[in-house]
Amino acid sequence: MAEIRVRSTNERISGEENVRAFLDRQEVLYEHWNADKLPAELHNKFVLSDEEKATILATFDEEIRDLAARRGYQIWDVISLSDSTPNIEELLKKFEQIHTHTEDEIRGIVSGRGIFIIKGDEQTGYFDVELEPGDVISVPENKAHFFTLMDNREIIAVRLFIEKDGWIANNIEDPTFA
Repeated sequence: MAEIRVRSTNERISGEENVRAFLDRQEVLYEHWNADKLPAELHNKFVLSDEEKATILATFDEEIRDLAARRGYQIWDVISLSDSTPNIEELLKKFEQIHTHTEDEIRGIVSGRGIFIIKGDEQTGYFDVELEPGDVISVPENKAHFFTLMDNREIIAVRLFIEKDGWIANNIEDPTFA
């Protein structure tokens, strides 16, 4: 289950209802899928073939299509990142820059752990959303954020897009980020 850390106060928010309420106030969608549906042979496997990615998409097809229908997403894929990913350090440097998009950035965590760092309202400032299997998050368009891996450096996630070219990051400098 997702957990939130408010960076300015180090306050921690846990529990699905509390997390959802906090993220709702920040205009961030949070849902939870049943990650136990993932076939056992794909649990904690972070180097995937195209066939295995297709299996993941098929496993969560109902959830993906429901979310897509409600939010206008047109296409989806699976991303898998670990220390086995070629050029992982370069990818992480690219991910770990504060940016915005002209569409939502959505991740449904299937395996592993990841973290979104998001700029909240003026009173809240930046907060971390630590995600684990089953957590689904949608950061709204034009909201400053970035995504990275947790200490385990392993994640598999379903991503959904409105545009066929996916998200285009518009990097920003934000002196309030610490």
